[in-house]
Amino acid sequence: MLTALTLSLAQLSDPRIVRVMAKSIGIALLLFAMLAWAGWWLIDLALAWAGLADGSFASAGEVRGLAALLITVIGGWLLWRILALAVLQFFADDVVKAVEARHYPAALAAARTLEWREELANSARGAGRALGYNLLAVPVALVLLVTGVGAPLVFMIVNALLLGRELTEMVWLRHVHAPGRTVPLLMPLGRLERLALGGVVVALMMVPFVNLLAPFLGAAAATHLVHRKGASLHAL
Repeated sequence: MLTALTLSLAQLSDPRIVRVMAKSIGIALLLFAMLAWAGWWLIDLALAWAGLADGSFASAGEVRGLAALLITVIGGWLLWRILALAVLQFFADDVVKAVEARHYPAALAAARTLEWREELANSARGAGRALGYNLLAVPVALVLLVTGVGAPLVFMIVNALLLGRELTEMVWLRHVHAPGRTVPLLMPLGRLERLALGGVVVALMMVPFVNLLAPFLGAAAATHLVHRKGASLHAL
């Protein structure tokens, strides 16, 4: 893991990865801003309908606005990871190709290129899984809220599992049915390895500004882990 992260960090300045980061971060921030505005507006409208209309009591509008803002910020904190990873998955092929071109050229030559429809479908499935599992984790987190650390820990574990899987699949899907392969490639990383990978990325995504780079670092690290795990992919 340490070697994979070190190699990935060293390649973040690669022009091919810089271009992917610029596109992905720009699109993710634009979508995030649009969803945040829409979420705030809908929450404000729902609170007004629920009894916090402007004329219900003094400063009702300010209370409603503050509540809507607070809910939007909390929701945005959870949504950013899902959105950033969903956008990255659409461009993941470029990150994986850049790492493979520098470190694993034989594997790159044996890989298949995913069509944009498949990338879009993978991105949508990944975002759906992330949203669904995070929503399922909410009741558990609420029960553990009194512990102080239980609720954040639940979301960290859930997202570590999800991220580890999604990042590994970014690489694996390019090789599982590569041209000339007669036997489908098995998932190269075990659950604990995927959990460790996802856990590192989740931790990085909690650090301001670093969270913008975390998905790309995770995608590059996943590429190294997959190719350095056991026999090389193109030899199987």
